[in-house]
Amino acid sequence: MRTIFSFLIFLSLFLGCMLTPVLTYSQDKIVSILDEEIQREIQILKQQEIPAYYISYRVDEISGHTISSSFGSLSYSNGGKTSRLTVCVRVGDPQFDNYHPARGGINFSMPAEFPSADEPSAIKQVLWNATSEAYQQAVSKYAAAKARVSTKVQDEDKSPDYTLETAKNYIEPPIKPGDIKFDIPYWESRLKKYSAVFFKDSAIFNGTSTCSFQIGRKYFVSSDGDKIAQNSTSIRVGFNGTIKAKDGMEMPLNESYFASKPDGLPSDEIMTKDVKTLVNDLILLKTAPVAEPYSGPALLTGKAAGVFFHEIFGHRVEGQRLKNEDDAQTFKKKINEQVLPTALSLFCDPQINTYAQMELSGSYVYDEQGSKGQRVDMVKDGVLRDFLMSRTPINNFAKSNGHGRAMAGMQPTARQSNLVVETSQPKTSEELHAELIRLIKERNKTYGYLFDKVVGGFTSTGRFMPNAFNITPTLVYKVYADGRPDEIVRGVDLVGTPLAIFSQIDQAGGKIETFNGFCGAESGSIPVACVSPMVLVKVIETQKKSKSQEKPIILPRPDME
Repeated sequence: MRTIFSFLIFLSLFLGCMLTPVLTYSQDKIVSILDEEIQREIQILKQQEIPAYYISYRVDEISGHTISSSFGSLSYSNGGKTSRLTVCVRVGDPQFDNYHPARGGINFSMPAEFPSADEPSAIKQVLWNATSEAYQQAVSKYAAAKARVSTKVQDEDKSPDYTLETAKNYIEPPIKPGDIKFDIPYWESRLKKYSAVFFKDSAIFNGTSTCSFQIGRKYFVSSDGDKIAQNSTSIRVGFNGTIKAKDGMEMPLNESYFASKPDGLPSDEIMTKDVKTLVNDLILLKTAPVAEPYSGPALLTGKAAGVFFHEIFGHRVEGQRLKNEDDAQTFKKKINEQVLPTALSLFCDPQINTYAQMELSGSYVYDEQGSKGQRVDMVKDGVLRDFLMSRTPINNFAKSNGHGRAMAGMQPTARQSNLVVETSQPKTSEELHAELIRLIKERNKTYGYLFDKVVGGFTSTGRFMPNAFNITPTLVYKVYADGRPDEIVRGVDLVGTPLAIFSQIDQAGGKIETFNGFCGAESGSIPVACVSPMVLVKVIETQKKSKSQEKPIILPRPDME
């Protein structure tokens, strides 16, 4: 199951891991230490009965500070630094190794705590232990893969398990302390002010504002000679409120912001206005009518459409999973076929940091396999052209295009980066709204839907469960055919199957928006971005959202003094 979710959900899962920027030039020693040790170890492991042919070390360093406020009070403000080591050992040969596709396989290894660069002997001890353990696990998995293949029918995809590439050498200077300033008291004050706005209605039982500032440095060194060290910086701010209706339904709303540096975020004035709008929408949701299941025309705003394409399309063009016999392989044999209207094109590009003056969170130079991130035009003028590839090839796609991604402790798989949807025939928002009304009348419907905000979604791409998706809207409006004002509704989930919904996508245009969030899949939670204009869909399907059976809260919430 694949999911994309907002910064706020990610933060709730990993709050204690956001840590203060303390980076020094001494950390450049790490590349030399990693390279020295990996060359020593590969020479020994090549001589074993089951030889290793490849080793890689990844070190993820994260420094930063996280702040959280609830209903006007500071609830968390802490920082620090973590360094994690992830080891990959491949035994056998590139044609068949210990990572040969297996049903339900998720390659996870507990990341090791990584010592300071000023302690080379400690680093080598950690590398020795981690590599020894990884080699033993690799041998065991290799034997299991061999046994499994001997008792199963031949794989349809006979491409190798791994591709070897020319070694890369790319070293960015570490970020110095003070290069990027993060004013902790200033942001503590702002967040307390934002979260205090949630006091406006007593039915709001969760009202938080959060901020996470991070400086990251990633090291990648391999036995093939790769030496890569690259930096990343990010700051994310978000508001999250949840209100409870009398029937027990809980309705969350959130707003989030991303920038590479603090000065790239919107002003205090803009954020204050946005959180007040969010709270007013929550109050409207409390008494909004519950939507009934529906099939008919709908409009998706740019943010909603971005998540829509991420779920129903993006995961199905991540090449590595198409090699697995258990995957539905929806688009594997549709190269050069039309899969979308001719006006639409989709690409992923980790090398761009902005699009339409909006910063993107899925950017990087090299992926977690040491391959340079490249622009991949998956769909051009409606025709499927390419897949997102890691260093695990599939038939007719033999090389990585720099989309082998993973979080610390996970082994990389092909994943999305910055997904961008473009149209060559853009309509205005007003034109799309008018076309929605026309379609509603044409189908003898009373209303259609406008999906304004989403919190995320999930999709299943396997063969043993329905090959479906579920987008989780948080702000939805009925658009009436007779011209009545749009009406906010609650309790809507957008569901469907990929090929059916793709055939119903009609036009696009209007305002371009970005959803910067985190995607969770086989290789863990990674930052991604989805960019899209508004999209008109001729027929969508909704179902009722599950709701709590708990009675409304009895005790009144205490008032703010």
